[in-house]
Amino acid sequence: MNGTPLPPSSAEPDPSGISRDSDPHASAHSSSHESSPPFSAANGSSHKSILRSFFVGPDGIYAFPRWLAYLAAAWIVFQVEAWLLMSLQSHINNLIWRLLVEASMMLAAILPALAMTRIERRPFADFGLPPRRAFSRNFWIGTLWGLGGISILMLGLHFGSAFDFGSLALHGVRIWKFAAYHFLLFLLTAFFEEFLLRGYSQWVLSRGINFWPAAVFLSAAFGYIHKGNPGEAPVGLIAAAAIGLFLCLTLRRTGDLWWAVGFHMAWDWGESFLYSVSDSGLLLPVHLLKSAMHGPDWLTGGSVGPEGSYLVFVVIGALWVLFDRAYPEVRYGAK
Repeated sequence: MNGTPLPPSSAEPDPSGISRDSDPHASAHSSSHESSPPFSAANGSSHKSILRSFFVGPDGIYAFPRWLAYLAAAWIVFQVEAWLLMSLQSHINNLIWRLLVEASMMLAAILPALAMTRIERRPFADFGLPPRRAFSRNFWIGTLWGLGGISILMLGLHFGSAFDFGSLALHGVRIWKFAAYHFLLFLLTAFFEEFLLRGYSQWVLSRGINFWPAAVFLSAAFGYIHKGNPGEAPVGLIAAAAIGLFLCLTLRRTGDLWWAVGFHMAWDWGESFLYSVSDSGLLLPVHLLKSAMHGPDWLTGGSVGPEGSYLVFVVIGALWVLFDRAYPEVRYGAK
């Protein structure tokens, strides 16, 4: 999962911003005279009204234009950050550079949402990352589920004679040093990907097309953004989308993204560092084990890594069923 970018109810986001298909300027259109020339001032006003009606409804700006504005702002912030970082690249090693890039992407996803709080007239906490719940119980439970999920997948591959643990590639204090480094790296990755696709984006699109249609759309986008990874393949993209949809379920049932952030971080950490295999086609240069994968691509995942294995869909299905039973109540948007 390492990429390198409601109807009214007590359990749904407040519907006050949901758009309706009415045109507040329809009466102005009907009052134009038949004798008016094609490019008259009246027609110019009409064109402006049509453009405005595409973006603005009786309850304010529609959800989709607000989402596009957020994405545009995120892109601008990241371009500015990239310009500033380029002057540092030749002075720092690759490991620190990777941390800085992930941190810049995280900020590019979060900072525009802070600005959107003024437009939405809502606290930042409504967008999925309430600061008061930071690194609390949900985060650590999600961490255990993520580590457990990837461990079950790797043990399944091991007993299927497709994965060997091998010997240690790191020793002594270097184990703890790089374990902490990868924890921070994948925490930044989790913040970036979770908030970009299941934070503000999920919140605002849910107001336009409801929760699950937005979740399906954004999960498909989550899979698609992994397409640029070297070594990625179609099965891996589908698996990433399926994991994304599962994380949407965790958002809906826990009420925020802290569980998902913990799961995402731990899954990537376990896959890349602990079990030392490719993560969505990317194999990091420093990891714990000299592990090896062997066997047919449908089982091992080939160049994708375990997320390209057909076995990953069994694990995702099991996680969905277990989570659905452990967290039966819808909490997302609940007052």
